[in-house]
Amino acid sequence: MGIKVHVDKCLGCKICISSCPFGIIELVDKKAVIKDGCNFCGSCVSACKFQAIEIQREQEITIDKTLYRGVWVFAEQRQGKLANVAFELLGEGRKLADQLGEPLVALLLGKEVAGIAQQLIAQGADKVLLAEAPELESFLEDPYAQVIVDLARQERPNIILMGATATGRSLAPKVAARLGTGLTADCTGLEVDVAEKNLLQTRPAFGGNLMATILCPNHRPQMATVRPKVFKPLPAASARTGEVVSVDLSHNVWDVRAKILEVVNEVGPAVNLEEANIIVSGGRGLCDPKNFALVEELAETLGAAVGASRAAVDAGWVPYSHQVGQTGKTVGPKVYFACGIHGAIQHMAGMQSSDIIIAINKNPDAPIFKIATFGIVGDVLEILPLLNKEFKKALGK
Repeated sequence: MGIKVHVDKCLGCKICISSCPFGIIELVDKKAVIKDGCNFCGSCVSACKFQAIEIQREQEITIDKTLYRGVWVFAEQRQGKLANVAFELLGEGRKLADQLGEPLVALLLGKEVAGIAQQLIAQGADKVLLAEAPELESFLEDPYAQVIVDLARQERPNIILMGATATGRSLAPKVAARLGTGLTADCTGLEVDVAEKNLLQTRPAFGGNLMATILCPNHRPQMATVRPKVFKPLPAASARTGEVVSVDLSHNVWDVRAKILEVVNEVGPAVNLEEANIIVSGGRGLCDPKNFALVEELAETLGAAVGASRAAVDAGWVPYSHQVGQTGKTVGPKVYFACGIHGAIQHMAGMQSSDIIIAINKNPDAPIFKIATFGIVGDVLEILPLLNKEFKKALGK
């Protein structure tokens, strides 16, 4: 969008200057000049009697939506093991594909990963596009994006979904930019308008205080990333049949600007909140960083991961990698312990899909109790040692 003064029509009458609410129009050599800061309100256009000012709007892009078909899911894998988020997206993608009457396709990229393609079909995919090459052994943005973009241009999918993991958040924007389409990040809800074939992409906005639904009506494919644990995977059906199509990459000229020299595994206990079945999280109610040891002890007894609220992380009690919530990680374990966590909306947005939530807080009116399966009102510093003792007894530790 822009605004233009037709100098051949401008007589320097100054009417536009007085009409501008922002005072950004001036005369230069008896011709109107519109400086930076115009918001295209149109006041000067209406005021000019000589039609010397014109707002130039971008022409709306229209596409033939019938040319685009299929719901694609990027099947993230590492060292031949599929990430859980791939199964979660296949479960939700299956629903979308059935509503649209379109196929569900899984994109599997890697080196010697054909053996796991059947898992994707068992989890709901109608077809697996299998791209294997030495250049795809470890994830790098450029070669992965190159393969997906080339396939998308050939096959014209309607929707592409990726997990909002470190890999997906790096890959999705590059793919979207190369395809000239939009991308909605960190979605928590997906629906379709079947009549218009539009994907309704819902995500939290303004710190989780508002849920925004975003559409991409004039571009295809429609792209979204979804946080892990937001959707539930379908039960695996080993008898399910589908098609595995190998992509010919023999003549591919690889766009590789970086290479992996060495992979160094993390030293010390890994923090894998997104995959954990049990999480014990601590918050500001622990009062002192040394009291976080009570959370860690219970987690060790239960074989659980250690989580934390933003308040505990901001206070420097635990590293950011443990943070659960809107600005941390979205989790959905079978059991979630909220220890001394008041229940800010941003934290609850990241863990409320947990199967069982056990909240411990001395404030009976704490918001966390509104979503808790079981609530314990009391001092977390007294209750955690008691719980740990009883669990040890029950587990024979």
